Amino acid sequence: MAEERDSHPGANLRITVVYATQYAVDQVALSLPSGATVRTAVERSGVLQTHPELGASALELGIYGMRVGLDRLLCDQDRIEIYRPLTVDPKEGRRRKAAKRRLSPGMRPARCARP
Repeated sequence: MAEERDSHPGANLRITVVYATQYAVDQVALSLPSGATVRTAVERSGVLQTHPELGASALELGIYGMRVGLDRLLCDQDRIEIYRPLTVDPKEGRRRKAAKRRLSPGMRPARCARP
């Protein structure tokens, strides 16, 4: 059964745009007209002006964890997430963490730790 995107034509959509930095979370609530797109919400949120490090052309976006494009139509109560680029490759991060543990004197592996 197909999900109805907007049961009230002309009704305003309640949308939230979220961007998380390493130290803070910016969350902007918007009311947009029916038929609005992700692009419209991101532009009207002001997040791109607040965080100029985000390149408007290379944005990675999602709605509740599912990747979406700028032209996707919005539904009421959608939460648009702006993803920041990874600063370290996850595999490399795990390698560095493991190497740091090996070099730390007096550390025991978690499975052998006793009070």
